[in-house]
Amino acid sequence: MNDDQPNGNPWVKSLLVWGGIFLALLMVVSMFGSRSDAGQAIRYSDFRSKVAGGTVAEVQIGTDRIVGKYKNGDSFSTIPIPNDTTLPQLLQQNDVSYAGKAAEEPNLLLYILVQALPFVLILGVAFFALRQVQKGGGSGAMGFGKSKAKMLTERSGRVTFDDVAGIDEAREELEEIVEFLRDPTRFSKLGGQIPKGALLVGSPGTGKTLLARAIAGEAGVPFFTISGSDFVEMFVGVGASRVRDMFEQAKKNAPCIVFIDEIDAVGRHRGHGLGNSNDEREQTLNQLLVEMDGFEANEGIIIIAATNRPDVLDPALLRPGRFDRQVVVPVPDIEGREKILAVHMKKVPLAPDVNPRVIARGTPGFSGADLANLVNEAALLAARRNKRLVAMQEFEDAKDKVMMGAERRSMVMTDDEKKMTAYHEAGHAIVSVNEAASDPIHKATIIPRGRALGMVMRLPERDSYSYHRDKMLANLSVAMGGRVAEEIIFGHDKVSSGASSDIQYATSLARNMVTKWGMSDKLGPLQYEEQQEGYLGMGGSHRLMGSDETNKLIDSEIRLLVDTAHKRATDILQTQAEKLHLLANAMLEYETLTGDEIKQLMETGEIDRPNEPKGQSRSAPVRGSSIPKTGKRYSGGAAPQGA
Repeated sequence: MNDDQPNGNPWVKSLLVWGGIFLALLMVVSMFGSRSDAGQAIRYSDFRSKVAGGTVAEVQIGTDRIVGKYKNGDSFSTIPIPNDTTLPQLLQQNDVSYAGKAAEEPNLLLYILVQALPFVLILGVAFFALRQVQKGGGSGAMGFGKSKAKMLTERSGRVTFDDVAGIDEAREELEEIVEFLRDPTRFSKLGGQIPKGALLVGSPGTGKTLLARAIAGEAGVPFFTISGSDFVEMFVGVGASRVRDMFEQAKKNAPCIVFIDEIDAVGRHRGHGLGNSNDEREQTLNQLLVEMDGFEANEGIIIIAATNRPDVLDPALLRPGRFDRQVVVPVPDIEGREKILAVHMKKVPLAPDVNPRVIARGTPGFSGADLANLVNEAALLAARRNKRLVAMQEFEDAKDKVMMGAERRSMVMTDDEKKMTAYHEAGHAIVSVNEAASDPIHKATIIPRGRALGMVMRLPERDSYSYHRDKMLANLSVAMGGRVAEEIIFGHDKVSSGASSDIQYATSLARNMVTKWGMSDKLGPLQYEEQQEGYLGMGGSHRLMGSDETNKLIDSEIRLLVDTAHKRATDILQTQAEKLHLLANAMLEYETLTGDEIKQLMETGEIDRPNEPKGQSRSAPVRGSSIPKTGKRYSGGAAPQGA
């Protein structure tokens, strides 16, 4: 298990390593340059000539080198010719003082050091690189079975419970663990035992990892974090070894917290898939089960894990004594969303018109991560518009971008395509307005966003935790409204492929009503479909549980629900044909209408936009259609020419 705070300063260690290398090189240079004090090297013939010329004062004669000095004090050296017996006579004739020079005895230790220095340097570099690889993840040759868990420190950004909002119940559950770590006697004196493990369950982005980091910031004890996928390797036994190493290091730092993110990567049901019971993943899970609650007690070690797939976890992992407590981290309600927005808005300069409550009402189903992304998108929009403050308009535009996709204004659409899109979206809107159980319209647009050419967005008035049959039937009718509008206005042969996503949604909803939710009178309240996982949980499919006759009846009931919704939408749009033309023409002029503007148009036949000059539309009218200007009363009239 690696620690983010190694013993000693890493800069000092690096300085010592490079200092040692520099000293070694300096020693080599000094050894090979130790003979530089012999002076200028000259040829032997030049040496004899200088002696004969009387410029040499003294020499020392060795077996392999002659060194001496000129009369002016300069030094020289030369290599003698072996067995030259005439040199002493020449020196005597020219009054040159000479003497013998003993041969230098080699330093054995220095010699060995010089010979071994290259190998030592190579081994040192290899060892240094190996240590770095092991510190980077325990995947080195000497640390293959070491745990990859890292200690979370305040250097990496301290998070406390003050930074966690919107999930108060989950926060209270985990605050109890923090209090136990601070004062264990408070619980133990009454005979209570703190849970050995807590499993955080929730959808992606709801704040499970943030909660774990808040525990680390509040508890003031060692906090180790690791991902479930870090245990499993292609070699059998490595994951189990890493589990053992992780708990050994945790025991040394007890009391401490170990956080395992995405535990479903290693904790899935044993025996599933094509592998046998001895494969790597199952061995790792078995070792984890033993370490959490086996013969040896791991006192002071609290395991916190997070997953968004609790249904695939092995039952042995969830039993009391291992993960005693399951903490559900839900998608926040309106109160929670407002608190989460307040936390993220602290980092953004806000304009006075920003109201977190209004934004929270318009973002049902948003997770904490979605809200953080919304605030970030609003700040980026304000920066692109060269604003000093982030106003409510930026938050509205950011919300539309997150929920509906980015506008594709560069996409060129023909007049006929715009007209068909306008009637398609108007059909959805008219049916929605006339269905009492439908959610109110938030916004309708014919500006291409994401993969859609247009969109009608509906938002619930309050958070919903279950859906009723009347609401589902209303949603089916609204989904069919666009297709029906095309059939009524443009004819059967001109129906487009724009309703593909509507048909997919309606079919899926009707199938769930029949096979899962028991909303078919003929089939009754029985489940006829189950989710079937693929190998090791990858992929998956739906499997019908019934005979061929039952499956045929299921198909007929699904068809009946969709056909009934199609007929309901047809009756509404034929009755409301004038308002259909009215709304389509308005959308062709304004491109985007809010829910209040659509409601105003349905009631009064006109749209009042005081901020826009009358007689001027935001986009050019579609050629060939009669579109009135702002401030005038719309008339539905007949279908456009050629429809």
